Amino acid sequence: MSSGVEWALHCCVVLTAADRPVPAARLAELHDVSGTYLAKQLQGLSRAGLVRSVQGKSGGYVLTRAPEDITLLDIVEAVDGAQPTFVCTEIRQRGPLATPAEACTKPCPISRAMGAADRAWRDALSRTTVADLARDVVDDNGPTAFDGIRAWLTTPDGRI
Repeated sequence: MSSGVEWALHCCVVLTAADRPVPAARLAELHDVSGTYLAKQLQGLSRAGLVRSVQGKSGGYVLTRAPEDITLLDIVEAVDGAQPTFVCTEIRQRGPLATPAEACTKPCPISRAMGAADRAWRDALSRTTVADLARDVVDDNGPTAFDGIRAWLTTPDGRI
C-alpha cells in the first residue's frame, strides 16, 4: 500500500471537520507532506467521486458524500487501485520440477491463502468508514479534537 493511502485517509478525516472547501496546499501544509504528491492523491479521490474540487478564491476540496458513506476500501481503491494485493505468477510451473500447466486445475495453496487474506482485508476496510475514523479521533483526543483543526484551516497564516 502506498503512503498516498495514508495521506488520503487523513485528508478525508480532516474534511469531515471543515466548514468550507480546503485547498490542497493547506491540506499538505497541515500534514507536512509534499503538495505535489498529495494533489495526485486528491485527484484519485476526485476521479472516484469521493471528493470534489471547488473553484474560486474560496475553493478547495470537499467530501462528496457523508463520511458514513465513504469506506476505507473506497479510499484505498481510489488511490492504489482495485487490483488484488497478491498476484499469483504460477511459479509452480517453473524450474526443473515444474508442475505441468494441465495439472494445475486449481490455484495453489499459497494463492488460495493469499486470496483469502486479501478478501478478509478488503472486507474489514469496507466495514470501516471515514465517520468511524473521525469518531475515533474524538474518542482518542476529546470532544474538541476537531476544533483546533477547524480553527487552523480557517486562519490564513495557520496560527491559532
